[in-house]
Amino acid sequence: MPKKTTTGLEHTVSEPTRRNPTQQRSRERQERILAVATKLIATKGSDSLKMSEIAERSEISIGSLYQYFPDKSSVIRTLAERFNAESRRCIETALVAVQDAQGLREAYSDLLEQYYDIAQAEPVMRDIWSGMQADKQLLALELEESRVAGSMLADAMLRVFPGSDTQQVADTAFLIWQMGEATMRLAITCGPEEGRRLFEAFKRMSLAELMTPASALISSGSSEVDPTVK
Repeated sequence: MPKKTTTGLEHTVSEPTRRNPTQQRSRERQERILAVATKLIATKGSDSLKMSEIAERSEISIGSLYQYFPDKSSVIRTLAERFNAESRRCIETALVAVQDAQGLREAYSDLLEQYYDIAQAEPVMRDIWSGMQADKQLLALELEESRVAGSMLADAMLRVFPGSDTQQVADTAFLIWQMGEATMRLAITCGPEEGRRLFEAFKRMSLAELMTPASALISSGSSEVDPTVK
């Protein structure tokens, strides 16, 4: 579900030292390593991922692998960062143009659908998420991503409902995003039919909460927005 800058993230999570490829050959090797890791995670899960197997499948020595990725967590982190970067672009593109209640509802609904489709099409993300839950630094990365995404959602909400309490909107947006991440993981773990029902249930609940500022404004006599717009 998609955030501003990564400055806060850099201070929140200490990242293991990674070699910065400067030559084409090095970049290609790094991409090969990540492609191999992705296939292994998709096949065996993140818990069973072994650096020795990544090195063997990548046709490099274990020492060379450690020059790029010092441990398994750094591999998972890089894959997660790439997914997060793409997610941020989608969120920013969808929310930046939101100016009214109908636009907010439609943009948020579309984002949820896109996120669910990606989660279904890329089951490896489920295993990457799983790997992040077992590592405190990676878990902090996920939390920071939710904060950034929540901040972008809050900004859109405040443009639509300018009379709302800023902190309340920020807290609501953060919770919606974090619970959305958990819902997506649950939905793709369950069967397709049940997963879709759970997704739709979260969509209904989160939309109701998302549009609450409209009710608050109408109860205070404001005519800035039309809460009947859907």
